[in-house]
Amino acid sequence: MRWNSFAELRHGLVIVQERSRLLQMGKDVVPVKIRGILPANSGWAIFLGTEEKVFVIQVEHSIGAVIGMFLRDTEKERPLTHDLMADIFSGFGIVVERVIITELRNSTYFARMILQQQNELGRKVLEVDARPSDCIAMATAQKKPMFVSAALFDEVEDMSEVLQQINDANGETDDD
Repeated sequence: MRWNSFAELRHGLVIVQERSRLLQMGKDVVPVKIRGILPANSGWAIFLGTEEKVFVIQVEHSIGAVIGMFLRDTEKERPLTHDLMADIFSGFGIVVERVIITELRNSTYFARMILQQQNELGRKVLEVDARPSDCIAMATAQKKPMFVSAALFDEVEDMSEVLQQINDANGETDDD
C-alpha cells in the first residue's frame, strides 16, 4: 500500500498497532455480559460472565438501579450522571471503546475504562482507572463490550448455579 502523507502513514501504523494489541488482549481478557441483576441487602448484585461461568459484583443501590435502567433502555426525565459523562465525551469526540474489570484486591474490584478520541490531529487512546460499577454503567448505556482479565476470571467463584436457582425460583430463563 502506498501512503500519500505522513499522517496517513501514522494512521496506518496506529491501526496495525491497535490490531496487534487487540489480538494480544484476546489472550489476556475474557468477554463478559451481564447475566443477571438483583437487589441485595446492601445494594445490587450484578452477575457478570459467560455461558460457562458467572461471578458477582456488589454495587451501591443507586448505581444498580441506573444499570438496570440502562439495560431496559428506560426513558429518563433528566440526564443521569452517566448520560452527562457520555454527552461530555461526545462533545470532545471521545468514545468509550471498552471496559475491563482487572483485579480483586482486599474484597474490592478494580476496573479500567478505555476511551478513544479521533480528530484531525489523530487518534488518542486513554485508559482510566474507574470503579467497576461506573464502567459497567457506561458500557451498558453505550452498548460497549465488557471484559474481565483472564487471571481474575480464573480466580473468582463460579456463581452460575446460584443465578440459575434464582432464575428458576422467579420463573425466568437466560435469553443469552
